[in-house]
Amino acid sequence: MKILADAHIPYLRGIAEQFGEVEYLPGNQFTKEAIGDKDALIVRTVTHFGKDILEGSSVKLICSATIGFDHIDTRYCDATGIAWRTAPGCNANSVEQYVTASLLYMADKYGFRLEEKSIGIIGVGNVGSKVETACRKLGMHVLLNDPPREEREVGEKPGVKGKTAFVDLDTIKKEADIITLHTPLTKTGRHKTYHLADEYFFDALDKKPFIINSCRGSVVDNPAMKKALKTGKLAGAVIDCWENEPDIDRELLEMADIATPHIAGYSADGKWTATKMSLDNLNEFFELGIHPIQFIQLPQPNNPVIDLREIEPAHQLAYSVWQTYNPMMETVNLKKNPDKFYWFRSHYPLRREYGAYKLKNADSSVVPVLKQLGFNV
Repeated sequence: MKILADAHIPYLRGIAEQFGEVEYLPGNQFTKEAIGDKDALIVRTVTHFGKDILEGSSVKLICSATIGFDHIDTRYCDATGIAWRTAPGCNANSVEQYVTASLLYMADKYGFRLEEKSIGIIGVGNVGSKVETACRKLGMHVLLNDPPREEREVGEKPGVKGKTAFVDLDTIKKEADIITLHTPLTKTGRHKTYHLADEYFFDALDKKPFIINSCRGSVVDNPAMKKALKTGKLAGAVIDCWENEPDIDRELLEMADIATPHIAGYSADGKWTATKMSLDNLNEFFELGIHPIQFIQLPQPNNPVIDLREIEPAHQLAYSVWQTYNPMMETVNLKKNPDKFYWFRSHYPLRREYGAYKLKNADSSVVPVLKQLGFNV
């Protein structure tokens, strides 16, 4: 079997070879000629895979090591018998880590307690569900908004309004102290999310909330968000995903409390999960029967043991999370060098999730939540 793989997919080289003959190319060098005789592709979002590049090829399966599939012409693939697979939820824990670290930072900066705040989570899929769980562990009051999921789970019965765990957007606008977005980007349909948070959305906010966008840039109208920050409709902003990346709004960049170059899901654990899911899809689709699949051991963090002996109990939770990931380091770097947006992404340092760390001397009052988050205590 012949496989063409994106050379920039981490932890793939030397592992994919157990499935067949593998050629590696940068994603922007995937051409019609390069994929012509390949049976399978392992890709990222760099190249669009549609009729212009796939027609006449031998490709039977496209494995994308991403959660989305905007870069795949699914209609064409379905019509021509080319299977496609993605890696849903691969970076959910990583984004949760990013959001949790950011929430703790904002609470520290503005002097409030998360236990006293309501958070509105818009989009409660793989990522949003992880964020929901973490926020509940942090003691927050959680409001969930996800109309497509609500319709699937509750159903739409004319004249009957059933009890549901979900609330509408108006409730989020009125009651949330913090709003975090975790939707896909859709530009059509009844529940389109393009510019979901627009000027009308911000004008309707009652509590001057903080906003976090770590899903897709255009889910938030960036000029409208900038106006809302200037006029006081928003108290602050955490922005990982931007419109017009990498040419992001420099004024909005300076206004953001936390500003990062679209890396919320960039933990090594999340990247490896995406690679692993792609290999599992390859193995299953072609019925290769490779078992067990040879996997790698992820590198250990530089400081796998976190000693809390000198840290006051009230600060141990935030300190522990920030030892695994501190968004302010990236904020400082991006604000100093906004032209290096893509460079920061492509040269991203090793980031491990909570499970890679062992905590020592944690206070008994903090141990339960640290364990629930995933730390080894």
